[in-house]
Amino acid sequence: MGLIQNLPLLAESLQGQLGAIAIAAAIAVFTGGFSSLGESWICCHAIDGMTRNPEQQGKLQSTMILAVALDESCAIYALIVAIMIIFVLGSKIA
Repeated sequence: MGLIQNLPLLAESLQGQLGAIAIAAAIAVFTGGFSSLGESWICCHAIDGMTRNPEQQGKLQSTMILAVALDESCAIYALIVAIMIIFVLGSKIA
C-alpha cells in the first residue's frame, strides 16, 4: 500500500499534533532551501570558468542556465511536499 492509502491511519496517530506537522513542513522547506546554495555554487563556478576561458562563454552560460533550472526544480518539489504536508495532513487532524 502506498502512502496516500495510509494517510488516514497516519492522521489518526498524529491526532492533536499540529506542531509536528508544522515542523515536518519546515524541514521540507529547509531542505529545499539548500537549493539556493547549489545555485550559487553553480553560478560561481560558471563565472569562474568564463573568466578563465572567455571564448567558451556561450557554452558555459547555456550549461549554467540548464543546471540552475534543474537545481531549482528540487526546491519546487520541496515546496510542493511542504504544501502537501500542511494541507493534506493538517486537514486530517484539524
